[in-house]
Amino acid sequence: MKRPNFKKYLVNNKESLNTKTAKIGGYSFIVSVIVLAIIIAINIFVKHLPSTFTQFDMSAAQLYSLTSDSKAVVQNVDQDVTIYWICQAGQEDTVIEKLLNVYSSLSDKVTVEKKDPDTYPTFAEKYTSDQVTNNSLVVESGDKSRYISYEEIYPTDTSDYYTTGSVSKSFDGESLITSAVSYVVSDDLPQLYMLSGHGEAELSTTFTAALEKANYETTEFSLLNEDEIPEDADLILINSPSSDLSTEEVEILEKYIDDGGHVVVLSGPQKETALTNFEGLLNYVGVSVTNGIVVDENRDNYAFNYPYVLLPTIGSSAITDPLIDADSKVIIPISQGLTVGDSTSYTVTSLLDTSEDAYAKVAGYSLETYDKEDGDIDGPFSLAIAADNGADGSLVWISSDYLMDDTYNSYSSGANSDFVMNAISWKTAETESLNIRSKSLDYNYLTISASAATVIKVVMIFLLPAGYLLYGIDEVVRRRKHNLAN
Repeated sequence: MKRPNFKKYLVNNKESLNTKTAKIGGYSFIVSVIVLAIIIAINIFVKHLPSTFTQFDMSAAQLYSLTSDSKAVVQNVDQDVTIYWICQAGQEDTVIEKLLNVYSSLSDKVTVEKKDPDTYPTFAEKYTSDQVTNNSLVVESGDKSRYISYEEIYPTDTSDYYTTGSVSKSFDGESLITSAVSYVVSDDLPQLYMLSGHGEAELSTTFTAALEKANYETTEFSLLNEDEIPEDADLILINSPSSDLSTEEVEILEKYIDDGGHVVVLSGPQKETALTNFEGLLNYVGVSVTNGIVVDENRDNYAFNYPYVLLPTIGSSAITDPLIDADSKVIIPISQGLTVGDSTSYTVTSLLDTSEDAYAKVAGYSLETYDKEDGDIDGPFSLAIAADNGADGSLVWISSDYLMDDTYNSYSSGANSDFVMNAISWKTAETESLNIRSKSLDYNYLTISASAATVIKVVMIFLLPAGYLLYGIDEVVRRRKHNLAN
């Protein structure tokens, strides 16, 4: 066997390393190592960036993008807030996870801590007695806390189930979390007193939830055995009384407004008893009430082919400008007409108006036709007013008992609730989270007037098919002429 020449192999290998190809390969290796190191460094750097810079909300409803109101609340937090995320491993909701990341990235004071119920089976018991489901939350700061259930984050609306068979679902995570953060860091919450003793209606589910999310502490009280409004009352809510107030009660309310108090009233046409004394509160600020139910003949100003379900024109004010900017439509069912007169002490602004074609059916709930009859009162009317005495004293009067009905609020895509909550917060300080609306996971109602609905029907049922038919006839004629010419 021939003996290998290792010396010659080493010399040849050394010469090959000095060739141009070898040098290029060496440079390429070094460059590759440097690029790889840079990529690793960039990944480490990006990993430590706030999620606002690394996650982009591509969802149609912008589910984990925060409004400016939420950002203002979170960024102004000056004490530690912990959001406990109660969830079993592997069962995390992606949307909630991304939303919580956004909250924690906005402030060093806000931290998110996951609590697995398998590891901490009794953790939630000190916050709620409810059955806790996965992806529920607890927001805590100091000795204050608020529990947010998964069912609240993803509420379902079944109001249309028996008519359309549909159930709508929405995402309310931002509103609930921001409200909870504001609640646990606030020392003084606005106090809302609800007048009782006159058959006032119970608050709807929508109304109750809206007040809770806005962090109002609500208390019922009666003027039947009180000589004055409670000192800590930030505002008085009077919701659809069915019997009249006494003159003494009205005088107490008038004095409260004169001294800088804020009163919000929802009161529409009465079925039986006239509220003469109560309506005197309106007269006090220079507004009169028209008997009967308002009907508007202008098809642009009513919905669902019912001329008493009104789509009023929204006037500009601090209360309504957010609705105008959002191109929202408030739905006013079964309302009373208001007429703004003169007042030396109060400046009155009409918030919602009928068209010139409106009139009041004096038959009220006994009406048998929507047509105008002898004795009916000509409009136009205001359907909601705001009166201000220039010294923080104010009265907002909405002339419908059904504005905050869950169904009508759903039809307005939440605009009714926004309108009322804007009216309530007009003179109170804690308003940060009021304009945060839930985000639909399926659809919002497209609220259009009766005339617009008629136009759409004509276009879709007649004009478009007729256009396609004429186009087809023209095409057939042109082709036959072409064939005959050839």
